[in-house]
Amino acid sequence: MKEINNSALAHLSLPLKALFTGYLLVIGLGLLMAGMQIMLTHGMADGKFGLSIDDIVYSYYGDRSGSKLEAKLNGSMKDNAPPEARLAMIKWARAGAPVNEWEATIKPLTEQYCVGCHANMPGIVNVGEKEAMQKIAAVDLGASVTTLTRVSHIHLFGIAFIFFFVGWIFSFASGFSTLVKAGLIFFPFAFLMLDVASWWLTKFNPNFAWLVIIGGFGYSLASTVMIFTSLYQMWLLKSPR
Repeated sequence: MKEINNSALAHLSLPLKALFTGYLLVIGLGLLMAGMQIMLTHGMADGKFGLSIDDIVYSYYGDRSGSKLEAKLNGSMKDNAPPEARLAMIKWARAGAPVNEWEATIKPLTEQYCVGCHANMPGIVNVGEKEAMQKIAAVDLGASVTTLTRVSHIHLFGIAFIFFFVGWIFSFASGFSTLVKAGLIFFPFAFLMLDVASWWLTKFNPNFAWLVIIGGFGYSLASTVMIFTSLYQMWLLKSPR
């Protein structure tokens, strides 16, 4: 069944075009920033720039061969402290983070090399505190159930609103069969659910890490198609008189 709507986006009033365009441009920029944020957080989980399966596994399942502290000191934080300081903190973590070594050995190292950023930037663990350091010095079990619950409901509620309005604007587009248009509108929601579900599955089994990449790529691709199509038909498509 063909979509009978003929260039509805091209016929919108100028104020509506301005409204829809502003929203789509901001959402498109937001998607790019989200991608950059993923590359700078999850993408550095294995100590190498670029998102890989290992990054996904370390982020959700964890690196159960060692602690998060050791992984960071050998990875993304490697250049922020000299080898002898990193080795001392790694040995402390492997020894079970003994309390009697904190004041004399570990705390001075964190104050010299770590707390300049970690005590002053919101959202980053304050490694100048003993309890925080002991927590990340434990074996890395990945994201906690509490963290996954919090992030999951934020993503499901917040991103669903984004996809709703992107899909609603795209519903005015022409040149697609009804089935294809409906599929493009629904795909982001389906891939979002797959993405969030795959976090939980990977938390308990690292073999599901591929689903995280598939979910994120799927809703990003479908959203990109809808955004560019809507912008093109609003401003560049010449509709017949």
